[in-house]
Amino acid sequence: MDSPAYRPWQIRIFAATWLAYAGYYFCRKPFYVVKADMAGALGFSTLDLAHLGTAYLAAYAVGQFSSAFFGRKLGPKLLLVLGIGISVACNFVFGVANGFWTVMLFLAVNGVAQGTGWPGCIGSLAFWFRRDQRGSVLGVWSTCYQVGSLVSTWFAAYLLGRAGWRWSYFGCALVLLGIWALVILLHPNRPASVGLPPLGDDGEEPAAAGRDTEPLGWTRNVIVSVALMGAIYFTIKFLRYALWSWAPFFLRMNFGLSGPQAGYLSTVFELCGFVGVIASGVASDKLFHGRRAAISFAMLALMTLSFVLMASLGATSVTIFTVSMGLAGFMLFGPDALLSGVGAIDVGSKRGALAAAGIINGMGSIGPIFQEEIVGWMYKTWSRQLFPILAMLVCMAAAGTLLTFLLWMRARQGKADL
Repeated sequence: MDSPAYRPWQIRIFAATWLAYAGYYFCRKPFYVVKADMAGALGFSTLDLAHLGTAYLAAYAVGQFSSAFFGRKLGPKLLLVLGIGISVACNFVFGVANGFWTVMLFLAVNGVAQGTGWPGCIGSLAFWFRRDQRGSVLGVWSTCYQVGSLVSTWFAAYLLGRAGWRWSYFGCALVLLGIWALVILLHPNRPASVGLPPLGDDGEEPAAAGRDTEPLGWTRNVIVSVALMGAIYFTIKFLRYALWSWAPFFLRMNFGLSGPQAGYLSTVFELCGFVGVIASGVASDKLFHGRRAAISFAMLALMTLSFVLMASLGATSVTIFTVSMGLAGFMLFGPDALLSGVGAIDVGSKRGALAAAGIINGMGSIGPIFQEEIVGWMYKTWSRQLFPILAMLVCMAAAGTLLTFLLWMRARQGKADL
């Protein structure tokens, strides 16, 4: 059992990292909410929007991979403080930008900064909770990216309707600036940095400053498992960002909703995902006894069926499109959190958690790069028809389910600690 001395610090690290990652979305989501209005004001085509999204997402992948390396040297707190600060500055620039290349440049810088968020948070949490707590704790903690995405989307949509697209950027940047100050005040880094011994169950703790330069000592099975989890996360993030990036656009352009209406309705995906991520985290501890791969496979199989419903009936019905978005969100966000969060700690060990999270998320973040260009091209090529795009998403969902089945088989054979 944990000493009572850990409890206040566990609450602080939970609060600091939850606020940090929820806050990142306030400087990530405005572009997706205002892209139709911004395109109209600045004369950007659908392909221009796809290229801008690609610039951000490519840089985001670079940020994830670089965080896996530099984060261990800087320590997770400094990594988060730098990333949040740069992202705030970029969003103030978006609010005054008028040219395609200015937007593209700072979207790329913002992408690198945003890529520090998940590795920094997972690396922070790894040393503060035991393995038998992590599924439940990180299941609740992982609501940060549903709540962050949901509230930032609502807020950006509200500002879009009240004050125009530029204030969506300004207002959201101010919110993250306040969170940045809270992270500086609340984040306790590692147990050793506050005079506590390592919590201990699967590895040694680095220096009190949180820096770690020793080799991780991963076996071949660990490396293969991390790579396979990264491949699965490629498909998950492909699907997640396809809906994040294009659902408000489709709701406006294909179903005739206003910009704010489309922004609000698109949050059904996150609302249902909020429930799914808590349910999957608790179930992985209490019902599946730490078998994260098994519950991930079951949920991704059901997610695939949700996309089948979306493709078959949702292309012409806003109601079914919305319902299937909700079902997909519930089934997608659970495995999303389990594989990229608690799974990265379980497989990579506490010392390797930041690196494993950076690699898994870095590989996953390549998926959104492809979806941005593919969806933009398909939308133009098929004259704004949704069915070909949604059918492509079904295929991607099926591929992710198959890869997760392979991971589950590795876990059953004792080759993956998942």
